[in-house]
Amino acid sequence: MAWLGLGVRCCCVRVSDVRVRLVERDYEMMREIERWRCVLGRQVRLLAGFSGQRACDRRLKLLIESGYIERKRFLYGVPSLYFLTYSGKKLLGVSLKKESVKLEQILHDIHVLDCVIYFIYKHKIELNNIQSEKQLHQLDGFSNRNHRPDFTFKKEDKIFCVEVELTLKAKGRFEKNIKDNFLTYDYQTWVVPNSKVKIRQILDNQSNKYPNIEIIELEEVSSYVKSI
Repeated sequence: MAWLGLGVRCCCVRVSDVRVRLVERDYEMMREIERWRCVLGRQVRLLAGFSGQRACDRRLKLLIESGYIERKRFLYGVPSLYFLTYSGKKLLGVSLKKESVKLEQILHDIHVLDCVIYFIYKHKIELNNIQSEKQLHQLDGFSNRNHRPDFTFKKEDKIFCVEVELTLKAKGRFEKNIKDNFLTYDYQTWVVPNSKVKIRQILDNQSNKYPNIEIIELEEVSSYVKSI
């Protein structure tokens, strides 16, 4: 293992017959793939700061050939998703447990990561100030499986939580999540499709009781991310 320049590390490893020279951006790509449940190639490009998709795809291909990541397709019309392999998890020193993918959750999780990118690029949130739902549950430990938001971020000493709500939950459960977010975080942002009128109505009504609620249209997020 060697370090190049200003704290940038690289190493040469051999996986099967492929010799790979890993640099810090490779580790950054793998760390982001590891902490989000579903990651698209276009999202890796923005999270890792590539100037173009072609350069990102070449690096992803190299990491696949080296055995550190894998690409899988689950739904028609949805691009392939990237995951760490056993070797990739071992390299990063994270849990070796295989990722569980729920088909009904894939679109939601893709939208969640688009929201992360939206806050990073539009609101200048630092990537290292963001925690995924997965990380929040890891902090809870295995004995505590309470509801956690899709992600949180810190800005100016305030903690924000973000929830992507595509389908209406049971009213009691929905209202409990809103209350829990009010008690736990300084602000709660709900990202909702503009067609989900009932969800917006409940949030609007609850905002009278819990004034830290903000609502953003999912279409605004999607449009902004496409423009980057």
